[in-house]
Amino acid sequence: MKKLVLETTAPFQGLPELVAYDEDLFAKEGLTIEWADRDRDTQYKTDVNVASPKDLDPFLSHGKLFEKGQADMYNACEWGNYCRVQDTKVGSRQVGRRGIVTYAAIAVRPDSAVYTAQQLAGRTVGVPFYFGTHYLALHMLEGFLPRHLIKVCQAATGSRHRLDAMLGGMIEATTLTEPYVTLAEKKGCRLICEAFYHGTEVASDKVDAETYAAFNRAVREAVRRINADKRAYLHYFIDYHKEKDPEIAALKPDDLREGRVVLCDPAPIPLDEMQRTYEWLKSWDMLAETDSPLQLVNLDVQKQAHQVAAE
Repeated sequence: MKKLVLETTAPFQGLPELVAYDEDLFAKEGLTIEWADRDRDTQYKTDVNVASPKDLDPFLSHGKLFEKGQADMYNACEWGNYCRVQDTKVGSRQVGRRGIVTYAAIAVRPDSAVYTAQQLAGRTVGVPFYFGTHYLALHMLEGFLPRHLIKVCQAATGSRHRLDAMLGGMIEATTLTEPYVTLAEKKGCRLICEAFYHGTEVASDKVDAETYAAFNRAVREAVRRINADKRAYLHYFIDYHKEKDPEIAALKPDDLREGRVVLCDPAPIPLDEMQRTYEWLKSWDMLAETDSPLQLVNLDVQKQAHQVAAE
């Protein structure tokens, strides 16, 4: 059995991995999985005066333990992983897309005067910089607003903290993932924009093509099982948070919408999408030290691992 240490993952970004672990699918592929708690010692802070990720540490949560040599692999949003891999001190590279396509939304308080994305012009939208919903917010809002009217600020990682900051009046709007989108709706909040986004796996040299192919075979089987009966797996979104959050513990699986859980087989990052993502990040003054997106992906491992896993 080969051991892989993974950074912990919440269901909204890693449901197939959690199911593969619980249902012994990794073990069937000859892998022993251990989890390293990436949330340990994480700082949860909202600061309306920080309006850009410039000079911030991209490893405050995702990749934190990996960079310390305490994990072999982690998954996070694709945009953020481009930036993390650029700044890695340990030679990490992306090796392919994960199985879950994450759902997220921008929400406002029940008493907000905002009803459409256009009305967020100049209003403070709290986002967790370097996390998926940071980039997703920019993508969604620039479809409705010129960039100079998009006003984002640093909000804490974790939807619970951002929801509390918004309800407390600290920020006008914020980004949320499940199950906190559902909780926000129960509290009367309005969803202004909703969308899905891809994430990728980042690996060390320890994760060769054969190992990553075995990992992906387990994830593919988990994806198949979840897609066959999504209702049976919605409890993961509650169970992950219930010990720390009584409001989430009070939710029932029937409160959650199956349509917000979208999964597909892990796959390579398509080269055309890779280039467009790179150019878009550049346009937001990110990836200044990277000349080509090909520097940020281990193309050999990605190609070999996914080809073998699909056979």
